[in-house]
Amino acid sequence: MGGFGNFAISFSVICILAGGMTLFGYGLNTGGPAVMMWGWVGIGFMTLILGACLAEVTSAYPTSGGLYYMAHRLGGPRWAWVTGWLNLLGLLGAIAGIDYGCALFVGAFANLQWGLEPTPETTILIFAGVLLLHGTLNTFGVRLVNVLNSISVWWQLAGVTLIVVALTLAPGERQSADFVFGHVNNGTGFENPVYVAAIGCLLAAYTFSGYDASSHLSEETKGAQIAAPKGIIRAIAWSWAAGFVLLAGMLFAIEDYAGTLGSSTGVPPAQIFIDVLGTGVAKGLLLVVIVAQLFCGNAETAAASRMVYAFSRDGALPGSATWRRVSKRTATPVAAVWLSVGVALVLALPSLYSPTAYAAVTAINVIGITPAYVIPVYLRRRAGDRFQPGPWNLGAWSKPLGWISVAYVAVLTVVFCLPQASPITAQSFNYAGVALAGALFLAWIFWITQGKRHYKIPPLGSTAESTALAGEVV
Repeated sequence: MGGFGNFAISFSVICILAGGMTLFGYGLNTGGPAVMMWGWVGIGFMTLILGACLAEVTSAYPTSGGLYYMAHRLGGPRWAWVTGWLNLLGLLGAIAGIDYGCALFVGAFANLQWGLEPTPETTILIFAGVLLLHGTLNTFGVRLVNVLNSISVWWQLAGVTLIVVALTLAPGERQSADFVFGHVNNGTGFENPVYVAAIGCLLAAYTFSGYDASSHLSEETKGAQIAAPKGIIRAIAWSWAAGFVLLAGMLFAIEDYAGTLGSSTGVPPAQIFIDVLGTGVAKGLLLVVIVAQLFCGNAETAAASRMVYAFSRDGALPGSATWRRVSKRTATPVAAVWLSVGVALVLALPSLYSPTAYAAVTAINVIGITPAYVIPVYLRRRAGDRFQPGPWNLGAWSKPLGWISVAYVAVLTVVFCLPQASPITAQSFNYAGVALAGALFLAWIFWITQGKRHYKIPPLGSTAESTALAGEVV
């Protein structure tokens, strides 16, 4: 793929019509419009800083392994091992979050079209079907992925424009700017407004993740040392701008706050469409969002499967010999694709009994992948002059922006391990921290049993790596 294709996969994975829409109800309940809008501005700005720092390291080490390969080159195998497991947890959590969110919107459409009642059981069945679709599409090779991602960029931009224009031009009264940028709503059960605002930023933090996809697809990108870093930066910047417009347009259009939160469709954005535009148009706009989410989940599956493949290529996962196999016909790691969607299904199963499970799934994505982003940045700072920058670098800005990124991620990781609803019960428990602890425990077990003896990353572009790859084509 070329530079646009590399940008397109990260833009598709960020997908504001996925993260911004599926957690819209969470945002309305956890802080309200003020937290949603200002959280988007603040998290987006910090993500741009972190993304720029990561892009600098990507320019030096453009490989499918992405973050963990960078960590290995800069800090050694132990750092790489931890980074890889965190990155993998985040990517798999992202597939679960995106595709489960898509299932919620499909359920809302089915409710309007056929009267199907959205229940946890029906949502899981739809979710499994979406995973099956994405697994199948990703077995056909990177060219199809590239085409779909390119379409996804224009679909998202056109979709945001269509939604905002339709809501703006529809007759009826609109909310004031004071409401959109100043109204606070706290339905969490917690009393501390700072705490509520912090956990309310999950909407933005979850949406602004996945831009490392440009790095994971770098071995399939022309001129990757320039194209991949630019892909990361452009994906974040365009998503930041488009997401601001989308959130503002949706919030200005709210007619009944309580009715929107308690929508019978199970999806608050659908209720806004119905209230302002009527059921017929609402169904059309839901289809626009669903297609965008399908594009997003497909791109995330591609990125995650490349991570599974690369990590297995270096012997870091149980059953690596299976997951690193590449199809001779399509040059695609088919087994890695199906492992990715299978684990994503398992991560979302608690939603069958927990109404807050979806927020936990999205938090898993954030607390897994965001620390993995910053570890190469931290190691690059620790390496000092030993780091050899690639052709795309930050120059004198690298040091201050790098340390700002490290501090930002440390705070973010702690916040999204905290409870998201009170009182804390088995149904409202945020199990994201448990998932993080479990992934780190598994990483430790596999490190002491096999990793420290067998885990070795071949030099970039070496004959050994090429030979190993050729030997795994089936």
